[in-house]
Amino acid sequence: MEKALPSIPAKRYFTIGEVSDLCGVKPHVLRYWEQEFTQLRPMKRRGNRRYYQHHEVLMIRRIRDLLYDQGFTISGARNKLQELVQVERDKRRAGEVMLEGVEVIEVEDSTFEDFEDSAPPAERDIYSQKLLLVRRELFEIRDLLSSTH
Repeated sequence: MEKALPSIPAKRYFTIGEVSDLCGVKPHVLRYWEQEFTQLRPMKRRGNRRYYQHHEVLMIRRIRDLLYDQGFTISGARNKLQELVQVERDKRRAGEVMLEGVEVIEVEDSTFEDFEDSAPPAERDIYSQKLLLVRRELFEIRDLLSSTH
């Protein structure tokens, strides 16, 4: 029986120890994977300390799934990951959004401008930033869900 991985906290950077705990992989394995998967490039600071961002934690979870759960070899996982990344790039270029099974709510009597004008200018900027963050998180959730199929 596989133990579920903990949820990823809303932080900007994660240490190698935190990523190790979040992904169920030892730190030396993470360092090895950096050599094998070119997409995995954590930021390095003083003393060569690694700092991973949220998208890298998601990528490590995907790599872990490919290797440990789906039985891919390192080479096979590398190829599959490149394939998945290319598919995502193609979808984003085409403006495609995967919303299978999601109910679409239509607002007939309102336009975006109606919503936009309902807040003062300073708040509109804050709303825009928050919406961008929510959008990014939704894409990451979609990526996680699509990697489990």
